Amino acid sequence: MKVAKRIFKIILMGTSISIAVVLIVGILFVNFSPQFGGSHSEEAIARFNASKNFKEGQFWNLEFTQTTPSLSDLPKLFKELSREASGLTPSKGLPVQSVKLNEASKQTRVIWFGHSAFLLEIAGKRLLIDPMLSDVPSPHPWLGSERFTKELPIAIEDLPKIDAVLISHDHYDHLDYETILKIKDKVGKYFTPLGVGTHLQAWGVPKEDITELDWWHEVQFDNLTFAATPARHFSGRGLTDAQKTLWASWVIKSDSENIFFSGDSGYGQHFKEIGNKYGPFDLALMECGQYNDHLTEFAIHMLPEETAQASVDVKAKVMMPVHWASFSLNRHNWKEPVERLVAKAGEMDLQVVTPIIGQVIEFNNLDSNITSWWADYE
Repeated sequence: MKVAKRIFKIILMGTSISIAVVLIVGILFVNFSPQFGGSHSEEAIARFNASKNFKEGQFWNLEFTQTTPSLSDLPKLFKELSREASGLTPSKGLPVQSVKLNEASKQTRVIWFGHSAFLLEIAGKRLLIDPMLSDVPSPHPWLGSERFTKELPIAIEDLPKIDAVLISHDHYDHLDYETILKIKDKVGKYFTPLGVGTHLQAWGVPKEDITELDWWHEVQFDNLTFAATPARHFSGRGLTDAQKTLWASWVIKSDSENIFFSGDSGYGQHFKEIGNKYGPFDLALMECGQYNDHLTEFAIHMLPEETAQASVDVKAKVMMPVHWASFSLNRHNWKEPVERLVAKAGEMDLQVVTPIIGQVIEFNNLDSNITSWWADYE
């Protein structure tokens, strides 16, 4: 009996030590790993206080948006997380077209890297939007799902000089530490929502190369106009920085083209407001994926049918679904978002372009990018 008690105490002590070690390692990782980004200075916080979107020490959506579960939500949340789901990832690697870039094209064109990352050539400038180009969207490769494609259209090392990078918000699938480190010597300027520049500075980007914008604020970049517009989402990279940086959608306007990028957003009134102020748009790149039909009370992403309606709201002549075909971040079949979107767009007479990752989308020939390439993949 005494031996059994002694063994039990040893096991209990070993378990306690293991838990303590895990907690200590976790705390050290969160506090010292550079992937989590930087902390705001008093100067930065004073600047945020001038924004009507910043109250009680954090940023807020235009309309009430639940971003964290309450105690009453937990049973439903656990049930959804334990629900059996199939087809979350493709059964084989998705197609990727390789691209070689020399001189910037005189034609306005877009190259999709998958998810929400794309390269835009417009008015003689090269822009990278939400350049998450790593394999896993998380602070550590063990903590997330791998990219569906083994390669990118252009290896990060082969990217040419980038005139500007635009970032919608600070989540790992949109703002990536490793990518920023690899591209920062090639990038001229960075444009972000309020507060996101703090992370870039922590990663070695000079403060003078960063411009932070509040919603509805515009900035001129040579012959282009960038406007940060509202989105319905949230932010945070660690355990204690929720809603400490702003999230946004973007308007990119030249003398001849007008483009909209939704960033991450639930459906809301802001889309009509953006359309009325800045539309119509020649092309709208719209979030379509990583939703959950069973947890619609968390209106931080759109269902595909809402994506179609939001495209109409912003007065898009043509829309392209993004935020899909790269990572499994929710519980739907990997190709369901585009299938549902295309079906709804057909009912609404909305033109949709659906290129293969890496396919060059030229604005003077958008019709050539209407395909159903995903139908050949399980």
